[in-house]
Amino acid sequence: MDGFINCIFVKRVIILLGFWRSHSDYQRQVAAELSIIARFNPSALLEYERSISKLYILNLDPLKPILAPLYSSTGRPSENQPEIFRAFVLMNSLGLSVDEWVVKISINRVLQIACGFVSGKLPGVASYYDFIDRIIKLDEKPRIKPKKRKPKKKYGKSKMPNKREGIVQRLVNQILKGRRFNNRPERLLQEVFAKVCVQPSIDLGLVPGTVSISGDGTCVATGASPYGRKTCGCADFHCGCPRKFSDPNATWGWDSHNERYFYGYTGYFISTYNRTLKLDLPLYLRLVEAKRHDSVSAVVALAEFRDLYPGIAVETFISDSASDNYATYELLDKWDINAVIALNDGKRGNFKYSTCLVNEKGVPLCPAGREMVNWGYCPDRCRIKWRCPRACGKFPSCDACAACSPSSYGRVVYTKPKWDLRLFTRIPRGSDQFKTLMKERTAAERVNNRILHHYGLENSKARGKKRISFLATIAAFNVHLDAQLAKLKADGFFDFATIFGLNGMECAA
Repeated sequence: MDGFINCIFVKRVIILLGFWRSHSDYQRQVAAELSIIARFNPSALLEYERSISKLYILNLDPLKPILAPLYSSTGRPSENQPEIFRAFVLMNSLGLSVDEWVVKISINRVLQIACGFVSGKLPGVASYYDFIDRIIKLDEKPRIKPKKRKPKKKYGKSKMPNKREGIVQRLVNQILKGRRFNNRPERLLQEVFAKVCVQPSIDLGLVPGTVSISGDGTCVATGASPYGRKTCGCADFHCGCPRKFSDPNATWGWDSHNERYFYGYTGYFISTYNRTLKLDLPLYLRLVEAKRHDSVSAVVALAEFRDLYPGIAVETFISDSASDNYATYELLDKWDINAVIALNDGKRGNFKYSTCLVNEKGVPLCPAGREMVNWGYCPDRCRIKWRCPRACGKFPSCDACAACSPSSYGRVVYTKPKWDLRLFTRIPRGSDQFKTLMKERTAAERVNNRILHHYGLENSKARGKKRISFLATIAAFNVHLDAQLAKLKADGFFDFATIFGLNGMECAA
């Protein structure tokens, strides 16, 4: 009976996705086909050496069970699904749009073979967009709607504030009660990224089992016009009649870095920094409304990240001052995650300790008014130890010694994180460890830069939340594949010339 059920399941999968070549079969086929071309025209391979290498190591076997439920069990079998996914990775690596790619691959046999299109039958533009629509089930807002004017109020270097006060605290309360956001349209895409892209990096040791993660928001402008297209016969272009928008989900948001409004979405990405290999790797990507504050995105992202990667232990969460609120500190403390978050200068009104005892950074002051020296965290009593700066050799002498401790060890003060999770963080503010970890936050900014500029998301002029989300994820795939390829080459497990019959020829770096 079990064998009969297995036979039915296998047959059903074949109907769902058509023929799916395994990764090992794909590698053998590509190596054989491209080796033939290399004998007569080696430069055709060398031109795309890096892109071909990345596709060669990209194992899409874990993608099959994720895609299977997305296709009908009746009718004509779908074809070329793994080949189309490889094509997305390759076109992003080459900086091409879908329209440009369809033209280029139709006349380039090397690219066809690299993607796995060995039969010569190539999909059209519609097949690529249908692939995106199946992975991201997003119900777009009505395309015809009233035009929204760009807001006039400016916020300078500050972010646009939350529309509803206390929203972060309410979200944290719900998350701690077990609420999850599994109905989000990007969930399946995030699962593809976690299992097909990030897991191989974990297996290679690029992402350790215990990580420090950095969260950061970035502005993602849409290629659509904020003015829409007129559907009425009014002579006045600025009339208030409803218009047709090609990206109805896009909204206005404030770019605090450039101090201007932008039309599109806010991307919130979580990244990690490999100190040994000096690598910046994205682990989580999510697109939200342009006007959403990063403090809201951060707590939602943390909950989703933990569900996506149950095997990864988060040791430290690093963020800018956008996450400097008590609700976030409470969430991190409940999950036993260290908080390395910059203080928001505008929130000093919450400070409740006398400045003669503790300064605004949560560092105790000695009787002379100098910052005491952090002497480590005591896990047995959940408290932080501070010592006299003179006794620690920071100053040769002190005028307040007579009013201080007579001990040669110097005055000792303890602070407890539970007194104020924001000020008395487990890794004390101002300590060398805190400063070192805070510097790793730039990993998130570098990842944002690679996705937006190096792999061209900002210049793609893509429109629609699901297409921009998909392209951002494909760009993150390329970031990981770059790191995986470098690791395999350094360990001697990958040699392009040997695999494709180019021994004796000079390969690109």
